[in-house]
Amino acid sequence: MATEEQTAAERPDATEVPLEGLRLSDEEYWQDGPPQEIFERMRSQCPVHWSPGITEHPDEDGFWSVTKADDVHEVSRDWRTYSSAYGITALTHAVMPLELVQAMFIGMDPPKHDRLKALFQRGFTPKRIAEHEDAIRTIARDVLDRLGDRDSCELVGEVAQPFVSRVIGSFMGIPEGEDEDWARLMNSILAANDPDINPDGIDAVAERDVPEMFERCTKLIAERRENPTDDLTSVLVHAEIDGERLEEHEIVMGFFLLMAAGNDSTKATYCSAMRALMEDPEQKQLLLDDPTLVPQAVEEALRMFPAFAHFRRTATTDTELGGQPIAKGDKVVLWYVSSNRDEDRYDDPNQFDLRRNPEHQAFGAGGRHFCLGTALARLELRVMIEETLARYPGIELNGHPRFAATQFVNQLKDLPVKLR
Repeated sequence: MATEEQTAAERPDATEVPLEGLRLSDEEYWQDGPPQEIFERMRSQCPVHWSPGITEHPDEDGFWSVTKADDVHEVSRDWRTYSSAYGITALTHAVMPLELVQAMFIGMDPPKHDRLKALFQRGFTPKRIAEHEDAIRTIARDVLDRLGDRDSCELVGEVAQPFVSRVIGSFMGIPEGEDEDWARLMNSILAANDPDINPDGIDAVAERDVPEMFERCTKLIAERRENPTDDLTSVLVHAEIDGERLEEHEIVMGFFLLMAAGNDSTKATYCSAMRALMEDPEQKQLLLDDPTLVPQAVEEALRMFPAFAHFRRTATTDTELGGQPIAKGDKVVLWYVSSNRDEDRYDDPNQFDLRRNPEHQAFGAGGRHFCLGTALARLELRVMIEETLARYPGIELNGHPRFAATQFVNQLKDLPVKLR
């Protein structure tokens, strides 16, 4: 079974980093993905940990890190004490204005959250998603066909990205010719600090990318007002809550939420799953010998490699969590990349074991904000793993993978492979 290898030269020695005063989200700790050694020490020594600030963003307040599964579950289910209405990531203002975040149901609390989310759920019922399997499989095969008889490729940009872009684009009613533009926008906004993905810096996101997103959304929304279809954009445009239509910015931000999740979540977990399989030929051979194990491999990949490293709540009152005093207004960050490796929940948590078939917190940890796209994500992952291994059973790594410089989306930006 595969254990993730860390590149020691690319990050500080996790055994020597003092936990007291540690600024967990500092970029130096995330050069090769989530700092699992630090999270392991936190779970053991201070499972609810205070980071006094964010070095790269000195105007942002510090935050509490919640690292164990039971504590993440407790916070997730108690929306009255831990609100989503004051920001959903460790950063409150740096990438996107808070008022735009608050226009998405993910940035709301009940009852409005529940009413708005119910509108989206119409397009993500398991029955409706299952009806799209043939179309999704066709997209996967078309993407792999483009590789022709090449003997290598970069799996993130040449396979995962065009696949997820077309799948979510088809659900939203986006013309295929615009897939690359939307992928560029979503990647830049969600990995704003990565110099390869967003070379113009984080300020360019607010000044250039967010306005472009609004312009593109507004155009599509106007088209759907005049010519409704059965896509999800039409659902948003014509939806009503308590007899009232959504406001323009609510439609745009609802559109953004679906596009962002559809662009990054499956792409991130698929690529990490393929990396794990390539690093462990025994596990990969199990799937080749018995493809019925692919759904279990999907669940193990979701556990080990949740697409979103964290989401955040804000304390609405003075409280206590894990023996720590949480003050009203404190940020409380739920680290799924840690809770999904909690030693009290999983044996050998850093090992990829497709026979584990685990419960996990990749889609949240219960409560109101459980991910509504679970059925689609599972279907996409199953189809892409099946089709990739069927086409390239001997696929191998062809260099060192690189992670995107972000503490929010847990994703690789480069995964070079040999196609065999």
